[in-house]
Amino acid sequence: MTAPLARLTLNSPVGPLTLTVQDGAICAVRFAQGGPDKSENPVLQEAAKQISSYFARELKQFDLPLNLRGSDHNLAVWQEMLTIPYGETLTYGDIAQRIGSNPRAVGTACGANPIPLIVPCHRVIGKDGTLVGFSGGDGKKTKARLLDHEAPALPLLAGL
Repeated sequence: MTAPLARLTLNSPVGPLTLTVQDGAICAVRFAQGGPDKSENPVLQEAAKQISSYFARELKQFDLPLNLRGSDHNLAVWQEMLTIPYGETLTYGDIAQRIGSNPRAVGTACGANPIPLIVPCHRVIGKDGTLVGFSGGDGKKTKARLLDHEAPALPLLAGL
């Protein structure tokens, strides 16, 4: 039997984030409307603490239990995204080459990522260095803000 969901919405520099836990692991992060709320769930409390540390530039890699569900291809893409270091990027083609796929399919998997930010799909960019889509928040502007946060010397917001 599947355990009930627990949710927590917190404010962040890129807008409200709603975190969802099921079976003791993060299963979703959504860019949400509304303000913060509270949850006593220990995984959500830890996630909120780590996200706060990330935005304070004190944490460069999340250490949270994740409940990723998807096709084998999507899981392979999401696992590969987890290897991209803070402040660095890979292209859709880089990931495709690593997992034996193609860039368009990688892009589709990135768009289906249920746990953005923690599974850092914002670190995946176009082959010419362009910011190609982002399904959270304000789209490419949110992606640029996250990348700027991780590498403040890069002028990614220019032209958006």
